[in-house]
Amino acid sequence: MATSSAGEPAKKRTADGKDVVSGVQPPPKKTRGKVIGEGGEWLAKHSLRLILIAGGAWVLSWIVGKAWVVLLPVVLAVIVCTVLWPPVRWLRKKGIGPAAASALVLLLAIGVVVGIMAAIAPSIVDQSGDLASQAIDGIEEIEEWLQGPPFRVSDEQLNTAVDAITGRIQDSSTTIASGVFSGVTKTTSVLITLFTVLFLTFFFLKDGPRFLPWLRRTSGAPASEHIAEVLSRIWATLSGFIRTQAVVSAIDAVLIGAGLVILGVPLAYALAIITFFGGFIPIVGAFVAGALAVLVALVGNGPWTALIVLGIILLVQQLEGNVLQPWLQSKSMNLHAAIVLLSVTAGSTLFGIVGAFLAVPVAAVVAVVLRYLNEQIALRAGETDVADDEDDNVVVPDDGGTEPQAT
Repeated sequence: MATSSAGEPAKKRTADGKDVVSGVQPPPKKTRGKVIGEGGEWLAKHSLRLILIAGGAWVLSWIVGKAWVVLLPVVLAVIVCTVLWPPVRWLRKKGIGPAAASALVLLLAIGVVVGIMAAIAPSIVDQSGDLASQAIDGIEEIEEWLQGPPFRVSDEQLNTAVDAITGRIQDSSTTIASGVFSGVTKTTSVLITLFTVLFLTFFFLKDGPRFLPWLRRTSGAPASEHIAEVLSRIWATLSGFIRTQAVVSAIDAVLIGAGLVILGVPLAYALAIITFFGGFIPIVGAFVAGALAVLVALVGNGPWTALIVLGIILLVQQLEGNVLQPWLQSKSMNLHAAIVLLSVTAGSTLFGIVGAFLAVPVAAVVAVVLRYLNEQIALRAGETDVADDEDDNVVVPDDGGTEPQAT
């Protein structure tokens, strides 16, 4: 608004000689109806967007479910490659050809797994009969204890409870067995799936380094650099998780297995192997493997040995949670324990045991993608603090090139 020299609003004279104050009039105030209408419009617009996103996610999950028979061997092969790639890379640097290095490492890994299974099989066969008879004796002792004071449970009530538990186990056995390879159709056997994983692992190890260059040539800039960066981070995250979890699981299996052997618990070596593989399913796997070890110790050696085994398992789990996991994994996963538990629960519900095994790697992959998107959003918004992790120090600009971003 124009002002006079005295600081008052400037005046101008009209044709009839009247003075009026010149200036810009303030905008009219919005009514409550208009404000509510704008809020409803914003809510409707974003609700529609959320509905479309949810629909796209549902379609993607439907496609994954239909193609699970094909996707399962691919995913398992990629996870196996994260473990076998370091020795393959070392052999290739020593001058051995890609095919020979991949075949040699794969055959060696198969030999190790088969050798471990062959080593523990005799002990399982020899001790399973004694363990079954001890379990029967333990059940009879429990029945006698329940029939005495203070419970006074009748034979009819015991038989009804035993029949209900037995029927429940029989009904669940088929579900548990099929859950190991959930999603594999009747026409695709487990053996064929395993062979497919082995062949895919060989080809991924042999030709994997050619993938990113081919992807860059095919997709073109600037999308190629974004995709290559995200895939590189995903590979690094998966590799770190699988290898670190293998080390942690091996330490757990050795310590718990040594305790079981010293205490003379039946099937000690088999329980150690179960503990190792159970370690790849965070939280749930350790709980199930530990409960099984305590149960076998209770049946085979009595309650005092079972209590000692429980103490050993709790001690090892504390060592893992407070020392091994923070030291070895550091920020490679950067997932909250609640997210891990929810991921395992959702994966096991949807895809059985395989889903529980793949839940945490999938959650880590999703987290990597979200962090990268957050970096790009922050970069385009002009924020200086882009990366939220120490390792995420590369940002792709709009022109498709890569440049370091200070952290």
